[in-house]
Amino acid sequence: MDTASLTRPDGRPEGRRGPVVEELLAQGKVTPAQVEEARALAGPGGEVLPALVRMGVVDRAELLRWGAEASGVDFLELTDLPLDAAATALLPGDFARRAGIIPVGWRDGELVVAAPVRLVLDLSLKDDVARLTGQRVRFALARSAEIQQRLNQTYRAEGELADLSIDLSHDVEDTDDDLDTFTEVAEDAPVVRFVNLLITQAIADKASDIHLEPTEKDLRVRYRIDGVLRDAHRAPRSILGGVVSRLKIMADMDIAERRIPQDGRLSVSHLGQTIDLRVATLPTVWGEKVVARVLDNSNTRLGLADLGFSPGNFTRFEASYTKPYGMILVTGPTGSGKSTTLYATLNILNQQHVNVITVEDPVEYRLPGINQVQTNPKAGLTFASALRSILRSDPDIVLIGEIRDHETANIAVEAALTGHLVLSTLHTNDAPSAVTRLVEMGIEPFLVGSALDCVVAQRLCRSLCERCKEAYVPGAEALALVGFPVEPGEADDLVLHRPKGCSTCGGTGYRGRMALHEVMPIDEQLEKLTVRRSSADEITRAAREGGMGSLREDGWLKVRHGRTSIEEVLRVVG
Repeated sequence: MDTASLTRPDGRPEGRRGPVVEELLAQGKVTPAQVEEARALAGPGGEVLPALVRMGVVDRAELLRWGAEASGVDFLELTDLPLDAAATALLPGDFARRAGIIPVGWRDGELVVAAPVRLVLDLSLKDDVARLTGQRVRFALARSAEIQQRLNQTYRAEGELADLSIDLSHDVEDTDDDLDTFTEVAEDAPVVRFVNLLITQAIADKASDIHLEPTEKDLRVRYRIDGVLRDAHRAPRSILGGVVSRLKIMADMDIAERRIPQDGRLSVSHLGQTIDLRVATLPTVWGEKVVARVLDNSNTRLGLADLGFSPGNFTRFEASYTKPYGMILVTGPTGSGKSTTLYATLNILNQQHVNVITVEDPVEYRLPGINQVQTNPKAGLTFASALRSILRSDPDIVLIGEIRDHETANIAVEAALTGHLVLSTLHTNDAPSAVTRLVEMGIEPFLVGSALDCVVAQRLCRSLCERCKEAYVPGAEALALVGFPVEPGEADDLVLHRPKGCSTCGGTGYRGRMALHEVMPIDEQLEKLTVRRSSADEITRAAREGGMGSLREDGWLKVRHGRTSIEEVLRVVG
């Protein structure tokens, strides 16, 4: 059937329909009116089919299945499909990753290879696979995301890392005092490959941090995934010098200096995307420990709706950040997602008519349209000195990476009182403690009460895997033991969910993370308590009377909704 652009009577091109749309019409899956609406959405010369998907009229999975049938190829659901180990072993892992395809088994004497829609009819690639495997090859259509997931599970870096580390251990001797050998080893191809594989596997596993920890006998590699450290690999201790030096070279650090901590930054390309890593070294008794923070820039594009705010908490927080002035603080321990919440808030506030300036240590994510300043204490550029200069640059909104001392806190409070919206972070365990912390820093209580508008305390907890989470009835006794709130008569029949484990979540039962929040707007009563230097306990009681829910209560709400488990909430907030 003709897939060329159709033409209106007035000569203007219409959206492209194609054979699949015609088949959908013939089967009654879509109506002519819906096709016309999709054509208008696609615009002149645009494709109608993707527009139907965006409208929600056609399901993408069904669309792929129909497309496969129309093209005469099979469609595979890969998520829980067992892969034939003999089939996957035929294709080199680096080729499979590069091409974005994966063998799954045999059918009628042919090797079945799952490929995304852009490659399923690629005859040149099919010939390459046949030549590499020595088999007759049949391509089948599968979703790109599922192929990538199975590639990460099947062609993991551990095997190649183990082989490389064994080879390196034969070639590299412990040369703690030989700087020339360090440089030579760091630039050696196997070391480069070893480090690249560590980083690639961490990104594929969605790790937030890579830990390289020297021990007395070996080099331990761990990844932090969804907030939990997991052992990834162990390598001979003899390769430590070369691996650490390679990372230092990539991060533009001094490889000759091994006695003091260093910080650096590097960028790598992964699947066409640039990923930044912040690298820190720390001298230990067994050698230099290296931690690389993987900075996923997709976090900067998150909206507040993606962060897990409950409706009540979101309403209270929104009332604060939409004001033209005042101070908003996000509190919590390191790694609790404070910066992500502030960036998501800035994404909303960053409009053409406002001047947004940030001062951070370090600048982890580059945000378009925002003026970002990185502190440099050695040059005299501290939070306080940078803030003084920023306030002379006519800002509307100021983001301060962290309030650490009296001087920074004082300038931030003054800025909030003189018509600026100030966003910052503070290290406290809950929202009410932020008030007393500012007073302890030497800020006058009446200034704190007037400047502070809202405090958000948060923690990150793991989300249950939607594919394998298991429903169960815990019973009244188990719920009472953990203090889970229930209505009278509800306990014996309440259905909650717990982790089970599948191929999608790597057997953990959890996939991804979300935030638990405690939002405390500063009302008149809390302002009076602040001025009277009341204790954190008194402020907490007043805030709860005003409608503030605790971190644990927000966690219980998410447990009720099947988004996380009781055990995970207790792990995070106690």
